[in-house]
Amino acid sequence: MKTTISEVNKYVGQVVTIGAWLANKRSSGKIAFLQLRDGTGFIQGVVVKAEVEEEVFQLAKSITQESSLYVTGVVQEDERSPFGFELSVTNVEVIHESVNYPITPKEHGTEFLMDHRHLWLRSKRQHAVMKIRNEIIRATYEFFNDNGFSKVDPPILTGSAPEGTTELFATKYFDEDAYLSQSGQLYMEAAAMALGKVFSFGPTFRAEKSKTRRHLIEFWMIEPEMAFHDFEDNLVVQENYVSYIIQAVLKNCNLELTTLGRDTSKLEKIKAPFPRISYDDAIKFLHENGFNDIQWGDDFGAPHETAIAESYDMPVFITHYPTKIKPFYMQPAKDRSDVVLCADMIAPEGYGEIIGGSERIHDFELLKARLEEHGLTSDAYKWYLELRQYGSVPHSGFGLGLERTVAWLSGVEHVRESIPFPRLLNRLYP
Repeated sequence: MKTTISEVNKYVGQVVTIGAWLANKRSSGKIAFLQLRDGTGFIQGVVVKAEVEEEVFQLAKSITQESSLYVTGVVQEDERSPFGFELSVTNVEVIHESVNYPITPKEHGTEFLMDHRHLWLRSKRQHAVMKIRNEIIRATYEFFNDNGFSKVDPPILTGSAPEGTTELFATKYFDEDAYLSQSGQLYMEAAAMALGKVFSFGPTFRAEKSKTRRHLIEFWMIEPEMAFHDFEDNLVVQENYVSYIIQAVLKNCNLELTTLGRDTSKLEKIKAPFPRISYDDAIKFLHENGFNDIQWGDDFGAPHETAIAESYDMPVFITHYPTKIKPFYMQPAKDRSDVVLCADMIAPEGYGEIIGGSERIHDFELLKARLEEHGLTSDAYKWYLELRQYGSVPHSGFGLGLERTVAWLSGVEHVRESIPFPRLLNRLYP
């Protein structure tokens, strides 16, 4: 019976064949332990000299790391294994012998591993992170589909910038200027006026010369937009969504979290609703705790966000930021024109902002004035203004950065491990 590692629990006591790679091995005079992986998981294959043909045992002892194999054996339950099963091997067939595999079980430097990212992905740790990433994506589609959202795909090439052009990659679109998208939001607003509740999931690009552990040049965003949803409605959707994906990861990625050594007790306590603190109160809190470098009207840096987050054991919303430090499209508060109806969701444990969202301006004249204040030409945003001319309604949305969320739930330090092939300030290879 041909099967995969993830499916061996269905064949306890039966003979199966698995196509796999040799992740590692150790052997003595009478027994060889093969650490096997097939993409769905990891399992140990045990080859006992007295129970197999001599040539099979000698082959098992000589197989090189990352050689590809067909391994046949009997599935056994094994309580000592984190996976719960092992394979009593009866035969090994080499498909392709790997020679001088560069990533050995010894320690390697980060730059070396990044240069070999195409191979580093095969390791148990990186496999676990990618499986958690996949589960977050799966749960995202499930959450929005179950809650009446339609998936819409905004363009990646755009003729305008939702948040200004200073951090955009410019290119030529035949004889016009174009940019790689830094957000699909404006297009999703148009889609929300047609379909009510929508979400997108796709790549975004920021030409930001940052080297912090939280930043990537290319990353993936989940961006919902909702007609007839005000600021408060928006926060409820955000906290319910984040709670949902956390529960999904805890339920379906227990083995991966264990592999990564993740303290799941910190995730298990996270359930909506989440605490909130206004920008005003956040500034006051920071001053009371020795952060005198920041004044009202400044944006928060990583140390400020971390200090605020450490006061809570779950994500926290920082709301009502100053108008002057936020994008042109955010709706002002009713009683204060100097702040807008926006919120950043800050993850605990030092992972920073994972969501930014707001109620959007729905008044035509106000939006036109804001575009002019920001020096954005009305011609480029004509279509966006027209959304406020033909049946405008209050609406809200947000964007969740997938890689920061993966890093947080996985417990890895740097976002470069949370995407298959990271694009960093000085890295475009492989």
